[in-house]
Parts: sequence; structure tokens; C-alpha cells
Amino acid sequence: MSTEPYEELSSFGSLVRVSNSTAPTSVPPTPTPTSPRKTASSSKSPTRPNPTKKKEALRSSLEKQKDDDSVKEEGVFFWVNKSGFPIDDITWKRMWDHVAKIHPDGYSVVNKIRDNADLDEVPVPQPPLNLPNSMSCQDKLNAVQNYMRELQYNHTGTQFFEIRKNRPISGLMESAREMIRESLPIKCLEAVILGIHLTNGMPGLERFPLSFKTSFSGTVHRHVVLGVCHNGKYGTIGMSRREELMYKPLKFKSLSGLVFDYEDSYNKYLHEVKKVKLGLPVPHDSHSYEQISWKYLSLNCQQLSRTEMNKELEKHAREVRSMMKSATGPLYTGKKTAGHGSNSTNSATMNSNATSQKKEESSVKDKIIVHDKEKMDDGYEDPCNASESKKLDPAYQIRI
Repeated sequence: MSTEPYEELSSFGSLVRVSNSTAPTSVPPTPTPTSPRKTASSSKSPTRPNPTKKKEALRSSLEKQKDDDSVKEEGVFFWVNKSGFPIDDITWKRMWDHVAKIHPDGYSVVNKIRDNADLDEVPVPQPPLNLPNSMSCQDKLNAVQNYMRELQYNHTGTQFFEIRKNRPISGLMESAREMIRESLPIKCLEAVILGIHLTNGMPGLERFPLSFKTSFSGTVHRHVVLGVCHNGKYGTIGMSRREELMYKPLKFKSLSGLVFDYEDSYNKYLHEVKKVKLGLPVPHDSHSYEQISWKYLSLNCQQLSRTEMNKELEKHAREVRSMMKSATGPLYTGKKTAGHGSNSTNSATMNSNATSQKKEESSVKDKIIVHDKEKMDDGYEDPCNASESKKLDPAYQIRI
């Protein structure tokens, strides 16, 4: 086992091993009199390096590696812009170096673009904001997807917008607004956040993350899209290099039908689907401090048959519909895994939570009715003041 504790990524994406030694392990032997390289000062002891400076250099290297701007998951490598906008010189140079590394023409294509002062002006697409209520939900989703297509897929190898999945929804929506302001190409994870922002407020539309883990030629790939459901029909929006892996219209009558269609699309491109992960519906409140549930249900496609997957997916769909009808607070954010032994405790906990929420809602309604009746018995008839009194009622505030 190697004793070197870390690796540092160079600006060209190659891994550079950094030694952890801070001083020589032993004093070099004194040269013998017959040594041809003997000098007048050779009899003196060699100068030992300053251990304090070595420790500081090691500490700074570790901190640099900790704050590294790269993402590498089982062979899939890309850079992430953490400097914000405008992009700093280091990130900008690193992006072009990476382009030269992955492009067949190397630096020639980089110089051809960077040295050209007469490049065509890139049009800025208009985001589909404030869509009329007369539009159908499918037409609104088409407008959102077309806007993403106009932004184009990011092939540079550098993700321009940093997306941390553990951030609250309010922070992620700020990142979505930044995507609209900058109008730069995006990748699949950025498209999910942008899709959530552009579909906020669409009545009757539920959104949930849908992730895939696939394998192609021994390399593992990960992809995520935004699943949508309206009037019992399922579909997706998102971004990918392949049209079949990003957009699905609202035509699937079941959640399993949507997932199996993605699996067939992956098989078309010789990808083997290993896992499918589904999150819970995302709230429509753009100022919410909740976190997105990215993988509430995890299905191992290599251990489950399609019949078993269909059973798990339809069970999940029923549970989500039940939660959406009964839940008055944040959704349950536990995790379920199928293919490694199904966990029935989560389902029981979720059902008990839904039952307690129903009882609490019923008791709150009774309190509000009694409160209003007492006001009427006391001769209180001003409707404006009655509305204000209900706003001040703690039970009423709990209900809303």
C-alpha cells in the first residue's frame, strides 16, 4: 500500500503524485577521500532543509487538493467553474487546455477560435417566463425544452455553473436565474435545476429527479433528467447529447413505462443500465429551504427483472400520490432500495406520518370552525376584521 497520502490534479487534468516526505530520512554519507567530486567544503555536514517550510508547502498542497475544482466519477472527468462570473483567468485557461486535450485537432482548433476577432455573434434565447394560462401543460413543457435546446449542450468539458445537491431549493433557484442571465451551454444536472425553476407554478404538474447509472465499454456514466407528471401522464425534460435521453413528452400512462423507455433508449446506444434512482416531488416554492430528494428509491436493474421493477415503480407512484394528497408539511425524505432487499419500514413510517397529518388537519379545521362560531355568537360581524383575526389565530397559521 502506498504511503503517499494524496494526488494532485494538474492544470491539464493529469494526476501528479506528490510525495509526503518533509526531510531526508538519513544523512548522506561523507564522501571518501578517493571521490573525484571532493571539494574544500565536502567535509562539512550537508545543509538540511527547513522542516517548517516543507510542512507549510505540504499543508498548502493538501488544501489545494481539498478545494480542487474537478469532478471525477469512475473514469468520467470534467472541470467545474467555482470562480463564478466573470470567469477568472485560471479557470478560463484550464478550460481551453482541456479542450485541446480532448479535441482531435488539439491546440489548432483552440487557436483558430481564440485568435479570430470576427466570430459570429451568439444569439441570446428568451426564457419562457410568464407563459399564459391558456397554454396547455404540454405546450409549456415544450417551450421550456426548446429554450434548453437553444442554450445547447456543453461540450467544453467544463461545467460553468456549480450545482451542489445539498443546497436548499432557494439557493439552487438562484443558480437557475444565473443560468438565464449568462445564457451559456449547460449539462444535464444544470438542466434539471433550470427546469425546476421554469416549471415552478405550473398547476397540477409534479416534478421529480430521475437518475441513471450505465456502463459502456467498462466506463461508468451517470445521467439525470427532470421527471414530470400531469393528469396521470409521465414525461421528462432535460439535456443530453442524445435526443432520446433528455426529452419525453407527457404520453406515458405509468412511471414504469417511462423508465423502461429510457432503458430501451440506452440499449440502443449499447449502454447497460445498472441502476435507476427516483427522488420525491420537488415543491413549487422557489423560496423554500427544503433540500431536493434526489434518490428516495434506488433500483438495481441487474438484480431485478422487469416484472419486479414494474411492481416497485408502481408502488412508489402510488405512495407519492398518497403523500401529495395528504401531506401538509415537508415530504418524507427517507431512502428505499430495491434489488438489495426491500425495506418495508419506510413504507410503514410514511403511512403513519400521513395518518397523523390527516388527524392534525382535521383537528385544526375543528378548532377554526369553533373559533369562528364563537366570534359570530358574540355579535362580531365585520368581515375584514374577521379575516385579520383568523390570520392571527395560531391554529389557522398551522393549517396554511
